[in-house]
Amino acid sequence: MNKSLLVDVIPFDITPEKINESISANGGRLIVKGVLQRAESQNQNGRVYPKEILVREAKKYTDEFIEERRAMGELDHPDSSVVNLQNVSHNVLEMHWKGNDLLGTVEVLSTPAGNILKELFKSGIKLGISSRGLGSIKQEAKGDEVQNDFELIAFDFVSNPSTHGAFLSPVNESKGSKAVSAKWQRVERDIRNILMGNHNG
Repeated sequence: MNKSLLVDVIPFDITPEKINESISANGGRLIVKGVLQRAESQNQNGRVYPKEILVREAKKYTDEFIEERRAMGELDHPDSSVVNLQNVSHNVLEMHWKGNDLLGTVEVLSTPAGNILKELFKSGIKLGISSRGLGSIKQEAKGDEVQNDFELIAFDFVSNPSTHGAFLSPVNESKGSKAVSAKWQRVERDIRNILMGNHNG
């Protein structure tokens, strides 16, 4: 099978107030946290990522990029399998699993693209976070299944979401951050329920 560029996006919803709280709590740095990718669930592009493939690629990405502090991503959808340093806006600090959700912490950098990203967030603009990778897909009953040749390249911020129900939130790394995180997890759960038509909470 031929590999092609696979780009899949998750909504990223942050209030300007939370942005300002994160910046002041983190010494001027904007740090956000939330779902980066989801396994075993069909996204709006009709693709399904098997969990074992995402687990493998997340570990590889952590070992080769995050631990080397070079897990950079761009602002907007690049048409390339290479991260262009001129467009770098952020760096992924860590990733971990919660069920089928791949969660992560992302620092917005003080680069030209990072400053644009920060200002978009401050203005209340809704963005998505996009996984970018190379791989092939195979049509299955549950959707287009991403195959074992998939390679994760980067996570980028973009304007058009393709996956329902995952939102990132600013992080306050000082005292009380667990309470803030718990509040955002409740908000994320409520929004996910609304988007999926499950209004019982």
